[in-house]
Amino acid sequence: MDPTTTLFLVTAAVLLVFITFMMFLTRYKKCPSDKIMVIYGKVGNNSDGTQASAKCIHGGAAFIWPVVQAYQYLDLTPISISVDLKSALSRQNIRIDVPSRFTVGISTEMGVMQNAAERLLGLRAEEVQKLAEDIIFGQLRLIIATMDIEEINTDRDKFLDAVSGNVETELKKIGLRLINVNVTDIDDESGYIVALGQEAAAKAINDAKVSVAEADREGSIGAANAQRDQRISVSLADAEAIKGENQAKVQVAESDATRREREAESQKRAITAENVQKAKAQEESYAAQQRAELARATLEKATQEADIIVKMEIEKQRLELQAEAEAEQIRRRAKGESDAILMKMQAEANGMREILSKQAEGFAEIIKSANGKSDDAVRLLIADKLEELMKIQVDAIKNIKIDKVTVWDSNANSTDKSATAGFLSGIMKSIPPMNELFNMAGMKLPEYLGKEIENKAEAIQPTESTDTAK
Repeated sequence: MDPTTTLFLVTAAVLLVFITFMMFLTRYKKCPSDKIMVIYGKVGNNSDGTQASAKCIHGGAAFIWPVVQAYQYLDLTPISISVDLKSALSRQNIRIDVPSRFTVGISTEMGVMQNAAERLLGLRAEEVQKLAEDIIFGQLRLIIATMDIEEINTDRDKFLDAVSGNVETELKKIGLRLINVNVTDIDDESGYIVALGQEAAAKAINDAKVSVAEADREGSIGAANAQRDQRISVSLADAEAIKGENQAKVQVAESDATRREREAESQKRAITAENVQKAKAQEESYAAQQRAELARATLEKATQEADIIVKMEIEKQRLELQAEAEAEQIRRRAKGESDAILMKMQAEANGMREILSKQAEGFAEIIKSANGKSDDAVRLLIADKLEELMKIQVDAIKNIKIDKVTVWDSNANSTDKSATAGFLSGIMKSIPPMNELFNMAGMKLPEYLGKEIENKAEAIQPTESTDTAK
């Protein structure tokens, strides 16, 4: 092999080893103590055989495989959260204000650290703080609702233990742990806590006064005993000793009476304050119930109005659809009737046209039979209808009833006719002549039936002056 080629191959192998070593060094990541390194991608399986979502490392180092793995850091810096809780409802239905400050951070506990990798990776510190604040607010209200104000105010250790236990349990679900809780002050709107403080102060003062009274009593008793011993020792009279004892008893009774009187006053003030606070709590409860009833009434009213409006809209739409359906039926019925009338009229017109066509064909045949002479054709038509025409003339006078006609003829008429002949001629003229009947019909009689002769009526000379017709 050529020495140059051998040198090239050796150099390439060394360079490849060097590049591989440098890549290994760059992919080997160390985790700082104030962070958690989360490796995600192809990280293996869990103990139950399921695919692991991430691998968390706190301290130490790990090799990050290229392409199949990547990594990010979770910051372990504590987060201070100011929780200014207002109007939290206690078990006594008294609203209190509990301003406090919580310090939380990402947990390094196994399992909890996995929750942090799954739920907090990629979030900013402000987003983590807002998430923890929502959890703390909810748990704090829940704890206050299960405790009395006396427990919250006097037994702070119990209150803080309850807060720590509940809040930390919920925070672990997202990978956080509770570092510290500090309740700055507790206050209420009704002044119940202030009344409790005044009651405790009055009780302490009364206890001090009772102690002083007892010390005075013991001192008086000691003095009386000393005087008694002195009177005994100096042989004083028994009366003086009894008198001293009585005086000591009187002082003790007065001291006891004063103490009991002051205790009664203190107890009276405490009971009065408690009753006032109960009355205020009931008043607030009644006001809340009244607001709830008003809201419920408003909701019911709105619901009823909405139901009425919806029903009216449905009824309106139903009426509109019904009216449209009826209008459509009327339009269809009218169209059907008009089509029927049109078809009927068309049928009648067709029938009339057919009749007229047949009549025209018949007239043409008649004219053809008359060798084209219209007068002869008319004569044929009249001859065919002559019987019906005579019947019409007869029907015109057949219902005229003449029971009796009396005529007195004195031949006083200036014409050549007698009165009787003129009367009969008038009756005959009252019957419509056939020529006039044809004239009224717009036709003309043929000449073979005769022509109308004016003023040529035949004179009738009666033989008797009186005729009777029945």
